[in-house]
Amino acid sequence: MNTASRERPALLLSRVDVERIEDLLERPQYRGLNTEALREELERAELVEPGDVPDDVITMNSTALVKVVDGQSEHEHELTLVYPRDADGGSDKVSILAPVGSALLGLRAGSSIDWPMPGGRSARLHVLSIRYQPEAAGELHR
Repeated sequence: MNTASRERPALLLSRVDVERIEDLLERPQYRGLNTEALREELERAELVEPGDVPDDVITMNSTALVKVVDGQSEHEHELTLVYPRDADGGSDKVSILAPVGSALLGLRAGSSIDWPMPGGRSARLHVLSIRYQPEAAGELHR
């Protein structure tokens, strides 16, 4: 099956996360970035209040075990989805503005998505588990 023809999984997002990301996208320092895919994800998502987010959904500052298959390799990574200010260059933190970060937002444990990557490549991301989610930990306004 052609990966481009696969349907994208349903997304469930925290209203607070979406408001913060939309604010971020309006900042002058990020206007030159290609954020079209992220904006499309925000538009198609179902929004809920932070306290209503199920504990198997990747939200901002969540840490998940993700399998990345890019056609040439297959790796498992534990990744924390962060805002750009918190991305310190380490391989364990991924900015929401990075292609992988945009792809992970709102995915549930057990779901997969095909996502365009830099250089014309694409990758299939599969969420194996979520180790930490702020909302599940009672941190609703982090």
